[in-house]
Amino acid sequence: MPAKRRGPGTSPAMVDRWEGGVGWIAHPDEGMRRTSHALATDEGVWLVDPVDADGVDDLVSEYGEVAGVVVLSSYHSRDADTFAQRYDVPVHGPSFFDGLEGSCDAPVQGFFGTLGDSEYRLLELYDDAVWSDAALWDGETLVVMEALATSPTQTVGDERLAVSFVRRLVPPRRALSGLHPERILVGHGEGVHADASAALETALATARRRAPRYFLENGGYVVGALSSAVGD
Repeated sequence: MPAKRRGPGTSPAMVDRWEGGVGWIAHPDEGMRRTSHALATDEGVWLVDPVDADGVDDLVSEYGEVAGVVVLSSYHSRDADTFAQRYDVPVHGPSFFDGLEGSCDAPVQGFFGTLGDSEYRLLELYDDAVWSDAALWDGETLVVMEALATSPTQTVGDERLAVSFVRRLVPPRRALSGLHPERILVGHGEGVHADASAALETALATARRRAPRYFLENGGYVVGALSSAVGD
């Protein structure tokens, strides 16, 4: 199984459907299981870290007009530019990101506070030499596209939710501790829709302790993922 497939997905898996949006995994057979989301808001649909795939436009149209594209990780430009040009909307990224403009021909807009006029508030997770990474939070739905994951290659043992392998030793506790989400959407794997608050608390608390076992059992995937493109 390759860490990452190239090009648009031809048989995407639709996941994470709820009244406020939907997700899709463009290439279900890749190790990274890169997941994208469409968030329905009063001003329209926001596409989060999207990867192109057959049928996605029809899926998104069920929730309304596209308001914009947002990138939440400095390694997740993915197909943001493709979608932004398709829908003639800007690519939005947290104002503390650097270099997003270089990966997009579409206009790029930095933002802080809230995402447009939506209820989603920006949470800064990391901003250092390794990467810049952010999350969205509206009081019910937590969107963490890189720092948390559920894919089998990112979890170990009985983990339902895990801190990304790149950050297991420095989990984002300060930014995410104390939140009580009803659901957690991630950028690698299906989201958590049951007992999400407990899953988040456990993932943050046990990330370091479980790191040795994780790297022992998943070392091959880590090497492959890093060689493909860290965090994509």
